[in-house]
Amino acid sequence: MKKKGILLFLALVMMSTVLFVGCGQKKLAEEDMVTMHVAALKGPTGVGLAHLMQTEQAKEKSFYQFTLAGAPDEIVSNVANGSIDIAAVPTNLAATLYQKTAGKVQMIAINTYGTLYLLAKDDTITSMADLKGKTIGATGQGANPEYILNDLLVKNGLQPGIDVTIQYYTEHAELAALAAAGKVDIAMLPEPNVTAVLQKNADLKIVLDLTKEWKKVNDQDLVMGCFIVSKQFAADHKEQLDLFLEEAKKSIAYAQKNVDDTAKICAQLGMIPSEEVAKAAIPNCNLVFVTGKNMQKAAESYFAILNEANPQSIGGAMPDADFYYQP
Repeated sequence: MKKKGILLFLALVMMSTVLFVGCGQKKLAEEDMVTMHVAALKGPTGVGLAHLMQTEQAKEKSFYQFTLAGAPDEIVSNVANGSIDIAAVPTNLAATLYQKTAGKVQMIAINTYGTLYLLAKDDTITSMADLKGKTIGATGQGANPEYILNDLLVKNGLQPGIDVTIQYYTEHAELAALAAAGKVDIAMLPEPNVTAVLQKNADLKIVLDLTKEWKKVNDQDLVMGCFIVSKQFAADHKEQLDLFLEEAKKSIAYAQKNVDDTAKICAQLGMIPSEEVAKAAIPNCNLVFVTGKNMQKAAESYFAILNEANPQSIGGAMPDADFYYQP
């Protein structure tokens, strides 16, 4: 009798599972699906979507339309006017867009931690404090990189512009080319530019991983990249948005475990200049997938530091709780 009871219980569980899955499929019936317009940045912020992009391109019918952008500015206006539903962007830009659009966007997942590294020939640089009296070439003025570098310098007892000279360049590619040619002695760059430079200049090496340096002084993760969604799209198509999150999570996991194949896809898509560079860079991109309350806690801690340094770095104020999408 006990055995029959167990079998009956298992049968009921299986029936419930089938009914639950059936309901989910009914909600996401093809006639209820809409095309999701997704924008991804070339480089680390978009790398996690590479496998999903390739998979969807191979389908006869896809409910995704992907756009690859070279710079965040190319995405901003399209998110603001509603022509992009979901985008992979730097976290401080996500917070700024929330303020600029009067709360019309939400963060749905963190997709990358820190991707910044300090390159130099000088073997004596083993800490941020060793940068006193040095000149650093950097990019990202007015964005995450500037605020991260300034925070790290200050918390290591150095005043930017006084103890350390920072020369900002507009493009990563420009600084990377100068560093590769030996014209910049110390450079702060993100992946995949770091790998590209190291492959061209054997005299340079990574002297500081800024993600590790950040954790030392702030005791938290360096939250640099995320996915955002139009709040209207999230309200109108919640089931489809949750499906995107599931597929994005799988795509990121694939990139973490299948570096060689992901490198090939990134090169084919033009997301990273070459397969060789991508193969070396992807493990240093700190791809992650964090959602819900954990996402909110990590992002709020990071934004609090940026807000204290310069409120304009996150649009003038801390985002409200409704900025964080809860699946």
